[in-house]
Amino acid sequence: MGKLSAEGANANDLIRNIYGIIVTDMDNQIISINETIEKLFDLQKSDIINKSIYSVIPSFERVEFNSGEIFSIHENDFRFSVIPIRCDCENGGTINVYNIIDTEEKAKLETELKQQKETIEDLKEIIEGSYDGILVTDSDGKILLVNSSYERVAAIKREDMWGKSMRDLMNPVWMPNSVAYVVAEQKQAVSKRQVTKDGRNIIVTGMPIFNKKGEIKKIVINARDISEIYELREELLREKNLNRTYLENYREFIESSGNDNECILAVSNQMKEVLELTKKVANFQATVLILGESGVGKELVASYIHKNSIRKDMPFITINCGAIPENLLESELFGYEKGAFTGANQTGKAGLLEAANGGTVFLDEIGETSLDLQVKLLRVLETKEVRRVGAVDGKIVDVRIIAATNRDLDAMVEEGTFRDDLFYRLNVVRIKVPPLRKRIADIAPLSMMFLFRYNKRYNQNKELTMDVIKELERYSWPGNIRQLKNVIENMVIVSNNEYLQTDDLPWNKEKNTGKKIAKILEDTENLTLAEATELLEKTILEKAKSKYHTTRLIAENLGVDQSTIVRKLKKYDL
Repeated sequence: MGKLSAEGANANDLIRNIYGIIVTDMDNQIISINETIEKLFDLQKSDIINKSIYSVIPSFERVEFNSGEIFSIHENDFRFSVIPIRCDCENGGTINVYNIIDTEEKAKLETELKQQKETIEDLKEIIEGSYDGILVTDSDGKILLVNSSYERVAAIKREDMWGKSMRDLMNPVWMPNSVAYVVAEQKQAVSKRQVTKDGRNIIVTGMPIFNKKGEIKKIVINARDISEIYELREELLREKNLNRTYLENYREFIESSGNDNECILAVSNQMKEVLELTKKVANFQATVLILGESGVGKELVASYIHKNSIRKDMPFITINCGAIPENLLESELFGYEKGAFTGANQTGKAGLLEAANGGTVFLDEIGETSLDLQVKLLRVLETKEVRRVGAVDGKIVDVRIIAATNRDLDAMVEEGTFRDDLFYRLNVVRIKVPPLRKRIADIAPLSMMFLFRYNKRYNQNKELTMDVIKELERYSWPGNIRQLKNVIENMVIVSNNEYLQTDDLPWNKEKNTGKKIAKILEDTENLTLAEATELLEKTILEKAKSKYHTTRLIAENLGVDQSTIVRKLKKYDL
């Protein structure tokens, strides 16, 4: 049978295959090969045309021609699968087609194809999961892909978009033009605002994708609902204006009240009730018992009672029963005669109760007094008589007693650590001052008041921000108003910011207390033992003072005498 040309056998159509193709005539003479065969066997097409396939690839001699049956051969360290195919051509001739597959390459291709399929699935999930609407068209605006978010954002059903052109979706009212056509015309990214048919504002951005010739092949459109952004912007502007008004109103109120350290701010309902009761009892001479945690302002309430009473022009003397060592407290309160004890003043000394004659005595931390002293205080309340230490006769004094404590006196009475008769004498009118954490509405005005005070004292011009105020309102305030005052003073002095930030709050810095102690120990190289000891001692006292608030509790927890704590606090100016 004569040889057939590749053209006569329409071989060019057959070799358009991703696999290696060899075409022979019935005499096994090579008619054509594709580029894959040239690469696999390192052959040149021009060198092997019209040669026997067995002379070119000897291994093929083992292949018995059965069309469609797969054979495996080895050649040049490759393993191939060969699929012989016999074709009857239009002119009556016959050709053999060897479809050769490199099994290793096939495995690689299959793995790569699997990975690509997985990547495509991932991309589909990502596109579908996008909160923004995504739509893809060709260069003519025909829709190729659309995700569910586009359906939501553009208010167009997906089934109404499939297979259509963007021109089909245009509407003279809500979409007079499509960004896809603007992108196609300008050949660059374009953004425009649109209003959907349900009245929402959306921003639509079209991005062209070019082929190697610089022609647009696809246009990716991103749609985002900006109605929420508009609403959020308006809300933020409203909040900002409210915050500004809030702060300015408080500033005006505080500045108008001056720098009065005795000013009581009552914005919360809880403190308004306290203030009303305080005003009511001020002009009565009854004994008042003020209860509340340490630092809530019990002394301020007592002072307010005195200033609004008929005794306002007479002395107001405060005695902190927890800060004075027990062995000195009696002489401080009642005074002493000359020679009453070793070291006593030779002329004697009047006690604070005598000094307050006609006025008011505020006995703070009354729960810290001993039972012996409680007996003597009870006598003063019942007889108005004060007897100095070492004296035979007493002296009548006209004083109003206001007592305060952060301890549970009812429980102490039951335990026997506080006399019930003294308790009843003190507890004629009871005023309970709530802790700062339960009167959140007072935190902002108090902060502004302290800021105004310390700005004036230290010649500063610091400003509070709403972020700081909000964090102050979230804080638990174990030290109450006293702690708040110290926090504001600390920020005014320490912060370098004109507008105080949350990073300026001391508790954000106190997280490094342990590191501070470790640093002290590390830096002792240039310190004497006494200097290093003092640094560590001061640090421990600062921490204990912020936690326990009274010298008695500090002494108990540090295992030393109360007098030692009092002396140490004075030494370190704490």
